[in-house]
Amino acid sequence: MGVPLQKSDETAESVTCLLIDVKSGEGETWNRIYTLLYRELHGLARSQLWQSPHHTLSPTALVNETWIKLASANINAENRRQLIGLVVSTMRSVLLDEAKRKLAKKRGGDMQVLSLSDGWDSDGEYSGRECRLEHLVALDAALNELQEAMPRLAQVVEWRYFGGLGEEEIARLLGIHVRTVRRDWKTARQFLLQRLGDA
Repeated sequence: MGVPLQKSDETAESVTCLLIDVKSGEGETWNRIYTLLYRELHGLARSQLWQSPHHTLSPTALVNETWIKLASANINAENRRQLIGLVVSTMRSVLLDEAKRKLAKKRGGDMQVLSLSDGWDSDGEYSGRECRLEHLVALDAALNELQEAMPRLAQVVEWRYFGGLGEEEIARLLGIHVRTVRRDWKTARQFLLQRLGDA
């Protein structure tokens, strides 16, 4: 389920300017960024929750928890691209924490997440069913390993798999050609499937 996030250059420029204000200590700047990006953040949250329907959080709650977690951290984002990357990663962290709590309570249950190996159509949209919740934890470990080896590929996976972004949006955010995104996705998926198979 791709989330169309076609933001204008003016919006991206506004976010970049506001991030500069954050560094200079402007008190209300984070609230302004939040307002400017709220619909986009909500779309990212819906995409992540659609990928993992067993979660009990609403999109609004996920956005709020994510923003609180980001606001309490020492964020060093210089532009919209970096901020969106941090948002997607932080949302994944919030959902992973919830998944781990559920696993601690219910081992061997039937809660599920997406499979990387099945269900992707020719446009990169997901149409498959869920697989076991434990796979989310294993996928996180494999993705962390990919991050160390090939950071850009890990970013593509985060934005496409967890963030629900389309290939063109990812290409625009990373400043690369859409064909490169497709190659990165293919390579990253092979890497993750191998690691998950080993696990």
